[in-house]
Amino acid sequence: QVQLIESGGGSVQTGASLRLSCSASGRFFSSYAMAWFRQAPGKEREFVAAISRGGELTFYAGSVKGRFTISRDNALNTVYLQMNSLKPEDTADYYCAAGSPAGGTSFREANYDYWGQGTQVTVSS
Repeated sequence: QVQLIESGGGSVQTGASLRLSCSASGRFFSSYAMAWFRQAPGKEREFVAAISRGGELTFYAGSVKGRFTISRDNALNTVYLQMNSLKPEDTADYYCAAGSPAGGTSFREANYDYWGQGTQVTVSS
């Protein structure tokens, strides 16, 4: 069992940066691939970024590639999402997730077994 707690959300203006953190409790954090998803008001939840167990593989949604960076520190049981050049369309609740997808990373929600409660990000123009 893994418990995930996100932090670092907030309200910023266009062009600003934020770093989200997701701290995991429980055993074997390094055994799980990690991912970030987001859900904007009135929209379906969507994939943002994923990272493999050891951090050697990363994968991004096209809408955030080049602006967001996912990383992890297995010694601290934490995964991060550095978000730069934020846009109003990045406004959403951001969720971290843990799972064991074949191939090391995945954009599919079904491949992730554990989810955090989310942290809100609001970007104003």
